[in-house]
Amino acid sequence: MDVNSPLADRARPQTIDEVVGQKHLLGEKMPLRRIIESGTIPNMIFYGPSGVGKTTVASIIANNCNKRLYRLNATTASTADIKEILSSPAMLGGDRGILLYLDEIQYFTKKQQQTLLESIENGDITLIASTTENPYFYVYNAILSRSTVFEFKQLTAEDIRPAVLRATRIMEKEQACTVEFQSDEVVDIICRGCGGDVRKALNAVELSVLASDRNGDKITVTKETAASLTQKSAMRYDREGDEHYDIISAFQKSMRGSDPDAAVHYLGRLLESGDLPSACRRLMVCACEDVGLAYPQIIPIVKAAVDIALAVGLPEARIPLADAVILVAVSPKSNSAYDAINAAMADIESGKSGPIPRALQNKHFDGDDAAVKGQHYLYPHSFPDHYVEQQYLPDLLKNSRYYDFGDNKTEQAFKAYWDKIKGKNK
Repeated sequence: MDVNSPLADRARPQTIDEVVGQKHLLGEKMPLRRIIESGTIPNMIFYGPSGVGKTTVASIIANNCNKRLYRLNATTASTADIKEILSSPAMLGGDRGILLYLDEIQYFTKKQQQTLLESIENGDITLIASTTENPYFYVYNAILSRSTVFEFKQLTAEDIRPAVLRATRIMEKEQACTVEFQSDEVVDIICRGCGGDVRKALNAVELSVLASDRNGDKITVTKETAASLTQKSAMRYDREGDEHYDIISAFQKSMRGSDPDAAVHYLGRLLESGDLPSACRRLMVCACEDVGLAYPQIIPIVKAAVDIALAVGLPEARIPLADAVILVAVSPKSNSAYDAINAAMADIESGKSGPIPRALQNKHFDGDDAAVKGQHYLYPHSFPDHYVEQQYLPDLLKNSRYYDFGDNKTEQAFKAYWDKIKGKNK
């Protein structure tokens, strides 16, 4: 391999046993390992954080099956790229078939994913897709139903240590020298500072070796050098580990807390890490959960801003998202609907439900043994103010109350209206 390529590529494992972590998938007798060893590869989706082995495992699969490998990254690939693969000689006449590794599939539109579907269905293409986002939210259902999802777990510092040491041996060979760490703490700094991302850890190893003093045939990496370069190599990428989830948490809490300055700060950190999907999803959740009925018009506004952001992509996506984030932060707040659905579902989960009242059922025959015959549904539009009192909840929950009007202007206006209507019609 070209020595100018990143160390993470030069040190990429060639066998399953060299892959660090993921023992729940790749350990002895584990499901993914058995599939790989069988040589019969189904369509698969690899789901998990960056730098935990998804691409590596896909490469090992490609090397061990009799298929021609094509790679696409959904952040840059187009429909034309897909069509080019579909018209390739391997597709048209070869008997090997095609293994397509599609990285970051969450960035493919539904239409782009549909383009692949026919070839997946007839077996011309075997798809291995990877994503850092929940595939059940971002992958087209028809593809999802034809694939097996494997979740790759976050790596620990101990998981990463063997990869760091193996990469160090590679650097020794390339530099024709011995690489020594000042102490075990140096390795710990690299392993802990990469946020569970092997790729970042190996980048830190490479930078640390190249930046350290050489004395004859020996290079010694100090704690100070490792700490400085590990921090710099990890500075941009915050999508993994606890810090990633802390940023997402701070993002929503800043919007909920009506702090537009903090909200756009954390939006910027998410976008700087390239995590457009998380920013969009959390923004939409916050609009519904935290603004909600205090300003219900905000929901389609935020959805429109998210649609624009996904259509234009980064870096321009930051503009409509900033508009929406600031709007959510400065809007009045209400979680009344959020509390209502949680309370209703708590009753359902505890077994409190019961038969739907007869007046609401979609049937018109009660049977000969029914004590009371007839639906007896009261059509609200036939009554003054389009309202009439009747029972809607099951008998078991007849007097239950889930929704309380929020103390904001919008909900209080609704409350005043219904107090007037319902009071007048008693």
